[in-house]
Amino acid sequence: MSDKAIRTVNTRTLIRNNMRNYSMFIMLGLIMLVFGILCGIQNSNNYWINFTPRNFTNLFFQYSYVLILAIGMVQCIIILGIDLSVGSVCAFIGAISAMVYNTNIGMPMTLLISLVIGLGIGAFQGLWIAYAKLPAFIVTLAGMLLFRGLTYIVTVIKPVSLKDVGYSFLATGTVDEVLKIGRVGNIYPTAIVVAVVVLIAFYLAEFTGRRTKIANNFEVAPGGLFVGKLVVISLLVLSLAERFSKYRGLPIVVVVLGITVVVFHFILNNTVLGRFIYAVGGNSRSAKLSGINSEFITFIVFCIMGILSGLAAVVSTGYMNSALPQAGNLFEMDAIAACYIGGVSASGGIGTVVGVIVGGLVMSAINNGMVLMNLGQHWQYVVKAVILLLAVFYDVYTRRKAGLG
Repeated sequence: MSDKAIRTVNTRTLIRNNMRNYSMFIMLGLIMLVFGILCGIQNSNNYWINFTPRNFTNLFFQYSYVLILAIGMVQCIIILGIDLSVGSVCAFIGAISAMVYNTNIGMPMTLLISLVIGLGIGAFQGLWIAYAKLPAFIVTLAGMLLFRGLTYIVTVIKPVSLKDVGYSFLATGTVDEVLKIGRVGNIYPTAIVVAVVVLIAFYLAEFTGRRTKIANNFEVAPGGLFVGKLVVISLLVLSLAERFSKYRGLPIVVVVLGITVVVFHFILNNTVLGRFIYAVGGNSRSAKLSGINSEFITFIVFCIMGILSGLAAVVSTGYMNSALPQAGNLFEMDAIAACYIGGVSASGGIGTVVGVIVGGLVMSAINNGMVLMNLGQHWQYVVKAVILLLAVFYDVYTRRKAGLG
């Protein structure tokens, strides 16, 4: 097909339609820059401390659980649901998994058992929500109280210590340490190698998708914007890999998070289940009349949320290196805030995995910056509240302006 036959989207229209996505990336960059300056003022001219390789690695060690939970929470919010129990569920599964690990069963089996328990909890709550028709808010609020109480019961309100560091390696270890790869020059090479492989796969997917759209006479982005998008993403991925390579290597939890993002991004955008999730969230009545089993879709979404809660429980428990009875406090608020900052609509039917990951990174960057500035947790609560209100206001305002409600 000749270049003249290619249908391209108007550049201004493309930018306007994706303004929310672009603005999130801009916001993340500005937050990092502002805290880089503020940290320097606060810490005796030690500017850009938040850009150091060690801080980038610790950022993912500390806040990966938020990103994992947000991937599940976005699906709940898309179908106009919510899960307020994830913090308590993480505490409960974390305590159980620590006890299981201490029986010498091994980390792979411990992780599998944690995921199965999470699936069971998600199915339990999903049955009440999908088939008993109880509001998700009420069911998961009850779950929050139930599993917090069960956590106190099984731990006898005492921390559960881990018998060795094997459990925490998933949360705080690196691929280079597992493979016993030392420095090559001044870097650990695994992060760079993985980044190059990921980018090659990304290029193949993007070019294949563009070629398919052109062959089917669909509109595509102008060539300049398409190439610019590839260049910007390449720079971001390689820059992040360079930071990891300068301090301990590629974190295992980043690999786990990356796989989770790819899997659920694919599910939501390229599968029948994903289309049904958006359909139920957009208009459940119309979806029902179209033959979609909306109850089953709702049940599946909460099962997914349960599985991801189990994964987040292992990651957060591993980072703390013990299972605490009070663990998981406000995890649900961090995940919900990440979703709304990441472009999820309060009206349902709208949201992306990539968007909530950026939203989670925004929250993590703010938390990390305030910690580096030695600000108390009370300030973190204030900032989170303001950002959450502004994010929902922006969504409601833009939808009203567009005449969508």
